[in-house]
Amino acid sequence: MRFRGVALSILFLFTFSFSALSGSIVQGETLYNGKQTFLFKKDHSFQNSDSTVSLLMTGSWRLEKQTLLLSGLIKDSIPVSDTLRICYTADNRISFQKGNQFYTYKSKKETKRNYFTNISKGILGMLALVFIGFLFSSDRKSINWSLVIKGVLLQVVLALLILKAPFVEDFFDFISKGFVKVVDMAHEGATFVFGDFSGGGVNQYVKNFATWILPSVIFFSALSALLYYWGVLQRIVWLMAWVMKRLMGLSGAESVSAAGNVFLGQTEAPLLVKPYLGKMTKSEIMCLMAGGMATIAGGVLASYIGFLGGEDELQKIYFAKHLLTASLMSAPAAIVFAKIIVPEKEEINTDLSVSKEKLGTNALEAITNGTTDGLKLAVNVGAMLIVFISLVALANYILLKVGHFTGLNDLVASWGHYPNLSFQAILGYSLSPVAWIMGVPWDDCMTVGQLLGEKTILNEFVAYLNLGTLKHIMSDKATIMCTYVLCGFANIASIGIQVGGIGTLAPERKGVLAKYGVKALIAGTLACMSTAVIAGMLF
Repeated sequence: MRFRGVALSILFLFTFSFSALSGSIVQGETLYNGKQTFLFKKDHSFQNSDSTVSLLMTGSWRLEKQTLLLSGLIKDSIPVSDTLRICYTADNRISFQKGNQFYTYKSKKETKRNYFTNISKGILGMLALVFIGFLFSSDRKSINWSLVIKGVLLQVVLALLILKAPFVEDFFDFISKGFVKVVDMAHEGATFVFGDFSGGGVNQYVKNFATWILPSVIFFSALSALLYYWGVLQRIVWLMAWVMKRLMGLSGAESVSAAGNVFLGQTEAPLLVKPYLGKMTKSEIMCLMAGGMATIAGGVLASYIGFLGGEDELQKIYFAKHLLTASLMSAPAAIVFAKIIVPEKEEINTDLSVSKEKLGTNALEAITNGTTDGLKLAVNVGAMLIVFISLVALANYILLKVGHFTGLNDLVASWGHYPNLSFQAILGYSLSPVAWIMGVPWDDCMTVGQLLGEKTILNEFVAYLNLGTLKHIMSDKATIMCTYVLCGFANIASIGIQVGGIGTLAPERKGVLAKYGVKALIAGTLACMSTAVIAGMLF
């Protein structure tokens, strides 16, 4: 215990030892924002074609900390100055904010990538995550390192096949397009219910989160229930479970539950192994809980695509592909860290069978049950977002006042990434070393740390909602890694959800579920981080 505490303390001693953004600007190279351009010359003059950013088309520029100051003349020789807050800079990119709008300009010049550095950082990141899991292990001598290595290799192989192998990549592109099309079908129902009967389609004033994103959660819940009734999901789950059982030597129950978590929620997937819950070993229970923490349900996956892709069809397909990849990779990742933290020491049941329990007596009842469950989930999601975002606003108000009286606002602002003391600033700076260990570019570590903290303390909905806004001020690599690391239910509230939900199915195991709640959260978080590390290696 003392060794674990010392090691973790050393890790977080680095929290405030790094500086914030460098604040440099790409000079002498034309940067593009769609059809618009911005050129910062080395003699500190500039040329701008985007009047939405500034009315100044030419003039001079200077940099003060994280603020870009433009000055020049407009018509009738009127001197004008403009102020832009720099949010992100890199060797081929700059993002800045004016008011509530974000603007990103990129160079068309191909960025030179050091693949050896990328891969070496990824390997070190994976070793660090395994080491952290090792520190939390209940019996380090009993860890099955062969299973751990096979699980990590399975993650890597899945990522290579989906993201790099042309045939498999094309197949997943096809699946992603189909997934996005199905999401759009939910909009048809939303258009009918919330639309304009005069024939104008959906009124833009009611095209919001509640009327556009949440209906997809309800629709996917109903669709999943129908596929479950027909036995389609069970067949896919059985095939995936068979692969993991053969490769990693798992029990039948934990293989099925891990595979089921790819498609179902953390309280629905245990239904697949309901007959075995009473007899599962402690390690199997841990594996079941960690799998629920590290993965997400198909219904909420649809809402994340909406957060990240917006109205852009290509962006929705792009993020759908990565979210599906993250879901698949998280299954073996959860097993790896569950088996490190609570190694198997008992005899396991290798019987591989999926519960044939139906969600209704016929297809219509299955759809009805799925719709009702989806409605409850959608209302729960909406309510959680209202409460958590309001609580963050309250916390930020209190911290702003504290920062004002103590002078911490000026200190935080001088570091450059956040304008004042806030909940986001505390999370960003405290978890930035964790993001750096994962291989995130340092300029993005504060933002990734903030989102990782929001996901763990609040929930992934809040984090994905903020990622949809912040991705404009992050590098492409950091955005992809965030897409992976946030793709799971690993948050504090999920401990209670699992203890209550799974405990209802197996009341006699509630004590074990409660005992492993925090450890399952740690395992699920490490699993999501490992998928992000591998995605970063291959970016």
